[in-house]
Amino acid sequence: MRETLVFTVQGPDRTGLVEAIADRIAASGGNWEASHMARLAGQFAGIVLVTVERERIDAVASALRGLSVHGLEVTARVSAPPAAAPGSRVRLELTGNDRPGIVRDVSRVLAERAVNVEELESSVASAPMSGAPLFTARAVLHVPPQLTLGELRASLERLAGELMVDLSVD
Repeated sequence: MRETLVFTVQGPDRTGLVEAIADRIAASGGNWEASHMARLAGQFAGIVLVTVERERIDAVASALRGLSVHGLEVTARVSAPPAAAPGSRVRLELTGNDRPGIVRDVSRVLAERAVNVEELESSVASAPMSGAPLFTARAVLHVPPQLTLGELRASLERLAGELMVDLSVD
């Protein structure tokens, strides 16, 4: 029977890290199924979902922890796939002048309405005309069945007005 192993990895970025991770997973009998990885401020960070035969879990986890020779910190957890939750998935996109607290304020509105953030990607870049710092975020949200998309959109639009950001929910 196959089990699911989710692990995180973080450390100084350098060429060949993904290959080193993939090699250890394959050599110990795991199958790389999904991942999110990024280089942020010179650091490499990622989360990877691996499936493996139950009797090989310790071997895969041990092989991954062996990445410490490359300066990487690894945590691994066996995880059962969650049951499908009722509700719907929506995408959120936000763009506005950067300032501290944008993610906090948006995530507070979401948490108060029991909306789960399943994925979040954000960045700050120079605005095309002014060169001012421009914050963008894209998220996948799970909205519970008791909350309508209209109610969520109205709550977020009120906040967008306060924050002076463009926001869309689809």
